[in-house]
Amino acid sequence: MKPASLNAENISWAPRGGPVLLHETSFQARAGRVLSVVGANGAGKSTLLRLLYRYYRPISGAVRIDGDDLWQISPRKAAQRIAAVLQEQPTDFALTVRQIVALGRTPHRAGFAMGGARDGEIVDAALARLNLLDFAPRMFGTLSGGERQRVMVARALAQQPQVLILDEPTNHLDIRHQLEVLEMIRTLGLTIITSLHDLNLAASYSDDVLVLKNGHTLGFGPVAEVLSESLISRAFDIGTRNQVLHPSGQPHLTFHLPDGDRA
Repeated sequence: MKPASLNAENISWAPRGGPVLLHETSFQARAGRVLSVVGANGAGKSTLLRLLYRYYRPISGAVRIDGDDLWQISPRKAAQRIAAVLQEQPTDFALTVRQIVALGRTPHRAGFAMGGARDGEIVDAALARLNLLDFAPRMFGTLSGGERQRVMVARALAQQPQVLILDEPTNHLDIRHQLEVLEMIRTLGLTIITSLHDLNLAASYSDDVLVLKNGHTLGFGPVAEVLSESLISRAFDIGTRNQVLHPSGQPHLTFHLPDGDRA
């Protein structure tokens, strides 16, 4: 399927009887672009993503995919259009890599129907795209963290979604695997919405960025326009030094504690 545009229109969320964790937020993830959601711990990143992949229902506003309200279509149809890769992956799946990736075809099957030849082709293509064909017969629990992350992305690709949402895809990965995952994400040809802790990775691999603090939006737009020193300082309560240019040509941000916070 072609990548879709996703629009969040004044969405907010709070647990029943609890405080508002995400205040009214609006933005557009344009088709085929990578949008990173950044902010300190507790900023509302995961809450926002759960609204986007229909885990939470917003208490105000709407999430629309190519104009269709996400809560006005069936869960099955929603799962055909949006896939999610979550931050923590279980390691006790008693399934092989191929079986896990094949679960991505579930939204496209009627009732309890088993997958046919076409499903097998799609699963094989997803495994090949993530360089996992040799891992297909292995048990999921025997894989490294980076390998498990690739398997879960392959499962999401097998859904053939228009929008892929990833919650901290680099969490618990070493630097090499972080770079491999982000390089791979950029080549998928989908609309990507991901949360990231590392601002330099967000700046290097994203087209657009949404900055949150305490459930409020501080900024949204192209990376070069949004990730200013002053906004980063406000979002993270830190000092930000001038960008320096690496030999690679990539800008790089450096940070420090405000003078009053230093020991």
